[in-house]
Amino acid sequence: MWIEENNRLKKTFTFKDFQEAFAFMTRVAFLAEAHNHHPNWSNVYNSVTIELTTHDAGNVITEKDRKLAEAIDKL
Repeated sequence: MWIEENNRLKKTFTFKDFQEAFAFMTRVAFLAEAHNHHPNWSNVYNSVTIELTTHDAGNVITEKDRKLAEAIDKL
């Protein structure tokens, strides 16, 4: 579940290992390009944390963030 925190949508995804986490990040990268909206994210071993905010709107959550979050959940 995505949580709203500090004007960001945030979610942590956990995978079996680093390779699965990295593959997920690759899929998200292509998705972000298609949406022309790019996440802030971090990866440690099998965990990927994604934060979405719209910089052009003053670093607040917008519909762009919600749409990308929904698309990421469908991966």
